[in-house]
Amino acid sequence: MSETGPHGGLTVRVTTSLKGVPAADWDACANPGAAATLESTSQAADSFSQEDPDNPFISHAFLRALEESGCVGGRTGWSPAYLLVEDAAGRLIAAAPSFVKGHSQGEYVFDHSWAEAYMRAGGRYYPKVQVAAPFTPANGPRLLVAEGPRENEAREALIAGLEAVREQVRGSSVHVTFAQERDMAALLEAGYLERHDIQFHWRNEGFASYDDFLATLASRKRKALKRERREALSAGIEVSVLSGSDLTESVWDDFHAFYEDTGSRKWGRPYLNRRFFSEIGQSMGERVVLVLARRAGRNIAGAINFRGGNTLYGRNWGCIEDHPFLHFELCYHQAIDYAIAHKLVRVEAGAQGEHKLARGYRPVITRSAHFLADPGLARAVAAYLPGERREIAAAKLALEAELPFRSGADLAD
Repeated sequence: MSETGPHGGLTVRVTTSLKGVPAADWDACANPGAAATLESTSQAADSFSQEDPDNPFISHAFLRALEESGCVGGRTGWSPAYLLVEDAAGRLIAAAPSFVKGHSQGEYVFDHSWAEAYMRAGGRYYPKVQVAAPFTPANGPRLLVAEGPRENEAREALIAGLEAVREQVRGSSVHVTFAQERDMAALLEAGYLERHDIQFHWRNEGFASYDDFLATLASRKRKALKRERREALSAGIEVSVLSGSDLTESVWDDFHAFYEDTGSRKWGRPYLNRRFFSEIGQSMGERVVLVLARRAGRNIAGAINFRGGNTLYGRNWGCIEDHPFLHFELCYHQAIDYAIAHKLVRVEAGAQGEHKLARGYRPVITRSAHFLADPGLARAVAAYLPGERREIAAAKLALEAELPFRSGADLAD
């Protein structure tokens, strides 16, 4: 563990592992609103929150599972450099899930063109500092600050600490991806550049059942989804939803086989290994929602979700048999069923996928913040980003026009 220096009476340290950081102390910074999770969940039918009070991906358990399984660290190109901010009494009051990166894989906010341009100009883009939930394109806190009187100071200390880490590793840049409003405001004030992208999220408007949700769709779209769900299971497929103690090693063997088969075809080398799934099953199994499809006596496909305080996060899918619409059923329709049944506010369905629109998932802007140390590269990116943000805004409007919900003309259906 190294120290980056004092900041207004606060000490910022760097550790390469969370093993020596008490889980309760980290989680008090990561999810200070988690104590209100039960209340916020019970109110999900009546209000829509843009933030999750208990985000699973920046929890101690999730990050430790990545460490213990070797998905980060070693030669993965994700070297943990977690920031810890302590007060004069040595209490942890802020932290950041930060990594020194030797590439741009597993981030879902693509800066490859920046890296290529900088390297063509003679610069060295890697290493860089990344603040993120690895391999997870889900919105969440990134500057993790416990509740208390020094929240603003602690957030400033984290930002200063990120710059100190960048200088120590001689990195080109700092990137904070899938960040929320409070963190974005602090980062932009510190001179970071803002970047936008689009995801697709489903919103619970107080539905009591999937049929209630279907009733908000235009007649033709409604019929199409009913037919899609029937056909997805028409080959004698049965669906089950597993969590907690249901997540046996045999189940993980099956799901990992699905994940490996599909992941290797999509991007060459899946990021998560078999041990990772055992680790999360043991340390946070109650937050895992695994949807499995079974046919002729064996599991053939699955989709893994993680449950937050008010949100269900769809993450990975895989299969060993191809069946029409099965992907949509396991990943999107079953997620909606679960969110309605458990009164969750939202389903975040991961990166990309305009096909989600037809299934009632709305386009949502995601945000990231970037600090580029080289003035020339920073000027070039700063000149580019406003145009990109306008394009993203225009794309969001165009996508909203394709949503399947009923218009005034459909109300008589």
